[in-house]
Amino acid sequence: MLKKLLLLPFLLTVMISNAQSKKSKSYELISPEGKNKIQFQLVNNAPKYAVNHGNIQLISPSDMGFALKGNEDLSTNFEIKKVENTTFDETWNQVWGEKKQIRNHYNQMVVQLQQISGNKRKLEIQFRAYDDGIAFRYVYPKQKTKDSIFIMDEKTTFNLKEDGKAWWIPANRENRDEYLFQEAAVSTLDTVLTPLTIESKSGLALSFHEANLIDFASMTLVNTIGNQLKSDLVPWADGVKVRVKDSFTSSWRTLQIAEKPTDLITSYLILNLNEPNKLANTNYFKPYKYFGIWWGMHIGKYTFWESNKQGATTVRAKQYIDFTAKEGFHHLLIEGWNKGWTRKWYENHMHMFSFTKSADNFDLEKVAEYAKEKGVELIGYHETGSNLINYLKEIDEGFALYKKLGIHTVKIGHVGSKLNMKEWHFGQFGVNYFRYVLEKAAQYDLAVLYHESIKDTGERRTFPNMVSREAARGQEYNAWSEGNPPSHLTIIPFTRLLSGPMDFTPGIFDVEVKQGYADRRVHGTAAQQLALYVTIYSPIQMMADLPENYEGKPALQFLKDVPTDWEDTKVLDGKIGEYITTVRKDRNSADWYLGSITNEKSRDLEVSLSFLDSNATYEAQIYADAEGTDEKHNPSAIAISKKTVKSTDVLKLQLGGAGGTAIRFKKM
Repeated sequence: MLKKLLLLPFLLTVMISNAQSKKSKSYELISPEGKNKIQFQLVNNAPKYAVNHGNIQLISPSDMGFALKGNEDLSTNFEIKKVENTTFDETWNQVWGEKKQIRNHYNQMVVQLQQISGNKRKLEIQFRAYDDGIAFRYVYPKQKTKDSIFIMDEKTTFNLKEDGKAWWIPANRENRDEYLFQEAAVSTLDTVLTPLTIESKSGLALSFHEANLIDFASMTLVNTIGNQLKSDLVPWADGVKVRVKDSFTSSWRTLQIAEKPTDLITSYLILNLNEPNKLANTNYFKPYKYFGIWWGMHIGKYTFWESNKQGATTVRAKQYIDFTAKEGFHHLLIEGWNKGWTRKWYENHMHMFSFTKSADNFDLEKVAEYAKEKGVELIGYHETGSNLINYLKEIDEGFALYKKLGIHTVKIGHVGSKLNMKEWHFGQFGVNYFRYVLEKAAQYDLAVLYHESIKDTGERRTFPNMVSREAARGQEYNAWSEGNPPSHLTIIPFTRLLSGPMDFTPGIFDVEVKQGYADRRVHGTAAQQLALYVTIYSPIQMMADLPENYEGKPALQFLKDVPTDWEDTKVLDGKIGEYITTVRKDRNSADWYLGSITNEKSRDLEVSLSFLDSNATYEAQIYADAEGTDEKHNPSAIAISKKTVKSTDVLKLQLGGAGGTAIRFKKM
C-alpha cells in the first residue's frame, strides 16, 4: 500500500540542521537508515555535492551544472532560494519482474537556485538518499527568459575519494555497446558507458548509471584527472548535447552503493527512480520462453535473404511451429520473413525494408493462421537497419498488421553504427526515438524487444511493454566471431544487467556448433547454458538452438520447467569475472531455481539452502557438468540427478571450467 509521509522527527532534525547550516550554505540529506549521506553547498556561488557511506567518504566535493550555447555558464553565480525536505515510503508490485514486491523508501532534498545576475536563470536540483545508493537530477523550470535551450556540456563530476577497479566498455563507438568488458583502474579510464561498476579500495562496490532518461542525452563518463569522472553527454551530429524549448529535466544521475558486489544485483534503485506504470492494459503480455528461426542464420546453415538456403520459408516455419507445439511451448520468432533482406543489408547505408510484405517463399498470414491452430503465437520482427526515416513511415501499418494477426511482441533491430547513418543511438535523438516507438507499440498492444538499442534506464516500470533488450554482446557473437570468453558471463550480471533485462539468447545444447562455421563455438558447457536462465534475467528467454539439437535430450526438461517471472531473487555468492550463484523463486509456484556459473577455471562451491522454506522438504533436480566435462572436454555432457534436501542442508557444486549447474528445487 502506498504511503507518502512527512515524518515530524525527520523534519525537526532537518530544520535544526538547516538552521545551523544556512550560514555556511551547507545542507545534509541522510538515507532512511543512515547508511548514505549527501552534502550540498555553494562554494563561491557554485553548487557542490559530496557523498558518504557511513564514515567513508566516497565522493569529495564535486561540480554541478551545465554550459549553455553562447558560453553561458549554468554552473555558477547562484544563490539558494529555497530548500525543501521530504521522505517517501511505498511498496509496489511489478507487473512482471525479478522480484514481485519492491520497497521504494528514500529521503529527498530539493534545492532551488537562481543566478544572481545576467539572465537570472533558475535551476532546481533534486537529491534522493536511499540505503542502497543516492541519486540527483536537474530540473530547469519554465521562466521569464523564453528561448530555446542548447546544452553544450554537462559539468557534473564524481570526484572519487580513492581509486578502484572498474569494469568498463567504451562509449560512442561503431558497435554501440556490444563490447567485451575490460578491467582497469578508474584513474586510467577513457570515455565509458554506464552502468560502470567499481570495486573501491575501501572494499565497497559501486555502480554509476542513470534512471528515467526522457528527452535528454545519455550520460557517459570520462576520466579527466586523477580519480575524477565527469559526465560527458552523447552529442547530436552538430555537437550540441541537448536541445529543448523552455524547460528540461535530466535523467537521474545514480550511484548504487553496496558492501559487496552481489548486493548491487538486488538493488532496485534504478526502477524506483522511474514513474509508476502508465499502461491501463498489460494483459496482452505474460512472460514466456520462445524458439526461433534465428540461430541457423547466424551459424550459416541458413540465410536471412532469399536464396536456396533461405531460413524464413513457409515450409520451415510450419516445421518450427510443429516442434514448438509438440514440446509444449507457445511462442516462435521468425527473422527474415519480410521483403528487403540482401547479402549486404547490415552495411552502413540507408537500407530499405518492408514491414508489411512477405519475402518470396514465405506467407505471413498463412503462417500466423497455422500457428494459431497449433496454440503458438508468433513474435514479430522489424529490422530497421537504422534507417528510421523508412521505418517511421511504415510503423503504424506494420504494427496494425501484427495486431490483426494476433501478434503481441515485436523484436526491433537497429543494426548500424548510427541512426539514419548520422546520429548516435545514445544521443537525444535516439533517446526520443526509442521512447516514441515504445509508446506507439503500447497503442497496438505490443510488447517490445529491442536489439542494437539504447541502454535500459528503468522505463519498464512506467511502460511494462518494454520487456527486454540486447544492449551488450550476446550469444550471437559465439556464432560468427572469436566469441565471448567464459569470463564475460560472470561479468555482465555485475555490470550490464544492473540496468535491466537482457535478451542474451541462451540455451545452446550443441556448444561446439557442429553445423556452424569452422573454428566457431560457444565457450562454455551445455550445463552452463542451462544455468544462464537463472543468472541472466529476462521475462522472455529464448531457447536459441536448432530444434534437432533439443530433440530427445533429457536436459530439455529444465527449459520446460524454468520460469521467467519471479517472486524473489537472491545472489548467494559471486566475484566479478570469476563466478556467480543466483537463486530465484517462481512467482506462480513454491519452487526455487538455482543457476551457478564459473569462468574458465573449474570450481567447487558450497551453497547453503537456507533460502528454502524451513518447514518444507524439496526435491533438488540437478543438471550439472558431467564428470570430467569442461569447455574443451565433452562440453555437451550434462549429468542429471535428484536429491531430497531441506533448508538446513549445504549443497556441494562441482563446476567444470567454463561450466555451470542448474537446479530446480521442487517443493514436496
